[in-house]
Amino acid sequence: MNLKPSRITRLLLASVLVFFAAGCRNAPGKPKPGEGSEELRPEQVVDFATLYKQNCAACHGANGQHAASISLANPVYLAFAGESNIQKAIAGGEPGTLMPGFSKAAGGMLTDQQITIIAHGMVTTWGTPLPAGSPTPPPYTSSLTGNAAQGQKNFTTYCARCHGADGTGIPGHLGSIVDPAYLALVNDQYLRSTVVSGRDGGHMPDWRSHQTTENAQLHILTDQEITDTVAWLASHRVATPGQPYQKPQ
Repeated sequence: MNLKPSRITRLLLASVLVFFAAGCRNAPGKPKPGEGSEELRPEQVVDFATLYKQNCAACHGANGQHAASISLANPVYLAFAGESNIQKAIAGGEPGTLMPGFSKAAGGMLTDQQITIIAHGMVTTWGTPLPAGSPTPPPYTSSLTGNAAQGQKNFTTYCARCHGADGTGIPGHLGSIVDPAYLALVNDQYLRSTVVSGRDGGHMPDWRSHQTTENAQLHILTDQEITDTVAWLASHRVATPGQPYQKPQ
């Protein structure tokens, strides 16, 4: 059989195409039908662990604690804040802090469904009911008016043993919590949440177990006492925190 060169060329090309097509279908690592799917788009991710790692872990810790910002893997905080308030904070951010809003409406990249998954995941993964007989946590936001002068007295009575009488800290122990540079990074809600829920690992007791400076008797802080104490701490904020540059000599 005498084939013309052009016909031979077409046959060879057809064979090569069949070979590569078969190779693509069976390429190592390529998902077979029913075994997987293409990489998800950001808005398609609905796994709590993945969403938390991508959006929250940098500030709140890989496991929700032991990081720069407030601990989320704290059952007391979760019981105090509740899923609804946590969801609002994720969506809209926290004004007066470094936490931005993550919802699309606030300029973020998360859908409403993803925000709901993160908030619900925190509560179900790290939250546990408070022990039977525990007092009911104060409201997340108070309707009371804070009295800074009374708050200073409360601070001296219940907080000075760890933070110093004036809040500037104890050398070799804790730093200042009235430093304007620190207060510029947190808002009143952050301060209230910390007073109520304490710090993870027992570094700071929650609102149920503060001790007076005179004795070891435990005291349950009231909503008014917490509100007044936060008002006193907030009174140390200044308009332009930080040390100004020195003028050249």
